[in-house]
Amino acid sequence: MKEHLGAYTFKSEYPTVITIGTFDGVHAGHQKIIEKLVNTAKISNMESAILTFFPHPRMVLQKESDIKLINTIDERKKLLSDSGIDHLIIHPFTHQFSRLTAQEFVRDILVNKLNAKKIIIGYDHRFGRNRTADINTLKEFGKEYDFEVEEIGKQEIEDVAVSSTKIRKSLMEGNVEQANRYLKQPFMLTGIVVKGKGLGKDFGYPTANLKIEENYKLIPKNGVYIARAVIDEIPYFGMMNIGTNPTVGGTEQTIETYFFMLDKDLYGQKLEIELLTRIRDEKSFDSIESLKRAMKQDEAFSSQFIKDNYAE
Repeated sequence: MKEHLGAYTFKSEYPTVITIGTFDGVHAGHQKIIEKLVNTAKISNMESAILTFFPHPRMVLQKESDIKLINTIDERKKLLSDSGIDHLIIHPFTHQFSRLTAQEFVRDILVNKLNAKKIIIGYDHRFGRNRTADINTLKEFGKEYDFEVEEIGKQEIEDVAVSSTKIRKSLMEGNVEQANRYLKQPFMLTGIVVKGKGLGKDFGYPTANLKIEENYKLIPKNGVYIARAVIDEIPYFGMMNIGTNPTVGGTEQTIETYFFMLDKDLYGQKLEIELLTRIRDEKSFDSIESLKRAMKQDEAFSSQFIKDNYAE
């Protein structure tokens, strides 16, 4: 997959089959559309391309937007890189771009820059200034600019929308196993390991404190999770706590992971940590000893879960 930072940097000798969308989560519904895109391109002797936008349009057009996304843009790129498409075009969404008329968008971006000969798009897709144009408008432009429009039906589009809603709801409720089933892959948190207060080390559970820069990233419900990460090409399992550490008087949310069988300095490393299941809510214990006992129980539960589900 070739990645293009904006439509204006795109270059290809071949005509393209394009679909347009956010593809947040790259979940099962998205994967069906992408499979259709890739297969159509192969049959038609064209190249497949996804046109997506960043920042999310709501972040730009709605000042008070509190939108939370399943993936950061880097996570989305990684997931799409495994999908079999030829090109991923990430176009900057700005106020100026949002003012393009439907015709300017089709003529200047889709046709002149991306060499689109076929566009696979949802039945309810709207575009252009103030989102006034629809799929029928696009089909009329297709006649004028010599490209074909294939409509993604209502059921498929609703499946995508419902899946995205269910994934976000599942994560907010802490049900990562349900979210992972919709995603067809583990939900991930990506960030840099930074220095924390070092309290976990005092308890015998040194943790990697993950800092996520992207404030639009959806963080699951506070609690203790079983997690996994590949570190220096070796997979490690561990326990992640998302929360405020109320037992020791914490007030700010942190994301801390204790990796089993790992004795490495991780400070400054970028980690992609997968969440596998949730063990329990975060609790305020009446003593440090009570907290330690709970963590021992969490560790025993984790060991059994990993043995039952991931033992080779």
